[in-house]
Amino acid sequence: MGIDFTREGAVAIVRFARPDKLNALTLAMYDDLGRAYAEIMADDAVNAVVLAGTGDRAFCVGADLAESIPALATGDFDISAWDPAHLKPPGFFKPIVAAVKGMCMGGGFEMMLATDLRIAADDAVFQFPEVNHGFVPAGGTLVRLTRQIAYAHAMEIMLSGRRFSADELLIRGVLNQVVPAAQVEPLAMEWATALAAKSPHAVQSIKEAALTLYDLPLADAFAREAELSKRSFTSDDTRATLARFAKR
Repeated sequence: MGIDFTREGAVAIVRFARPDKLNALTLAMYDDLGRAYAEIMADDAVNAVVLAGTGDRAFCVGADLAESIPALATGDFDISAWDPAHLKPPGFFKPIVAAVKGMCMGGGFEMMLATDLRIAADDAVFQFPEVNHGFVPAGGTLVRLTRQIAYAHAMEIMLSGRRFSADELLIRGVLNQVVPAAQVEPLAMEWATALAAKSPHAVQSIKEAALTLYDLPLADAFAREAELSKRSFTSDDTRATLARFAKR
């Protein structure tokens, strides 16, 4: 048990599969998750991803502290080894829909922040407890959260160390939708299937733009936007779609 990776049509389902430990991540699971993402990105038959946890108790509560704390405390372990699992390296532009039930804490919360669309159960609980224990959420959160939502909200989530409800994070813009637990995964699959049916060039270009243009000077950003537009208009699937539209 660790990371389950399956496919349904053009949708890949990646699942934290350690429910007896609230889907806490072992060191091996970080490696497996990174490999799963690499395989998905290289597979042209996969156009969207659902990220979920096994069971109803937890999406993921982060790293298994029994393994990770001793490794990190030695000073010899480089946390950048987990970068592929946290989707820090550039280039993963296929959309990911998070399906969150139960506890989503620490590294699990960080995994969710690496996704694009987020559906949570109405009883889900979120927390970055790191500040309470003298360290920081460095699996992408220190970079991502202030870029994704308003600064004051981001700082409250990171600095307070408290638990947040799904409704609180919906208001703060961290989540897209909150639904009863039984509806979370079906809705996530519905969204991912709809995304997978769209032009992969268009979908992935939009995500690429969102992740890469915001910190460029305006002139450079607009020039890159034009390049992405040209690339999407000249792709085979877009040409076919435009040809069908023209015939109508």
